[in-house]
Amino acid sequence: MSSKFTPDSSLDLLFNPALISPEVKKALPDDLHMRPLASTDYARSHMSVLRVLTQAPDVSPSAWQSQFQALKACPGTYYTLVIVSKPTDTIVGVGSLFIERKFLRGLGSVGHIEDIAVDKSQQGKKLGLRVINALTYISESMSCYKTILNCSENNVPFYEKCGFVKKEVEMTKYAPEQFSRPSTPRL
Repeated sequence: MSSKFTPDSSLDLLFNPALISPEVKKALPDDLHMRPLASTDYARSHMSVLRVLTQAPDVSPSAWQSQFQALKACPGTYYTLVIVSKPTDTIVGVGSLFIERKFLRGLGSVGHIEDIAVDKSQQGKKLGLRVINALTYISESMSCYKTILNCSENNVPFYEKCGFVKKEVEMTKYAPEQFSRPSTPRL
C-alpha cells in the first residue's frame, strides 16, 4: 500500500464505515478501498468522477464543504460512498443513497439510490455493481422496505443484473428559471 493512501481513521466521514457490507469491500481489488465520503474528498477528484455521469460544473472547495456539512447534519439520511484508488488516494467510483421516511407502510422508509459513477479508467471492473450492492446493503440494513433508482433505458440491463426490476414510470418537472440556481443545467 502506498504512503499516499489516507486511512478511514484519519478522515471526517459522512457516516459510520461499519455500515458498508464487508462482503462487498472484500470483493474489491486489493488496490481499491470503499468508504463513506470524506470532508476532504473534493481534493480527491469527487467532482471529476461525477462528470462521467452527467454535467457536474465545478464548485469552489468551500461550497463543496458546505454541502458536505449539510448532508452530515442529517444523520441517518444521506449515505454517499466512494471507491478510492490506494496508490493515488483519488476517487474512482461514487454512489449515493438517501433515505426517505414515510407515513405509509407503518411509517416505513424507502432508499433512493442516486449518482452512480465510475471513472472511465476503471470501468469494466464491476465497480458500479459493487457500489450498488453496498448502497442496497445499507438501505436494507436501515430497514427500508424497498430501494429504488431512476436510470436511462440504456442502463436498464445493468440494474437488472444488480437485482432491480423495471417498474412504473419516472416523471420530471423542472422549476422555472427564476427558481433554479444559475449553475444548474437542465438535462
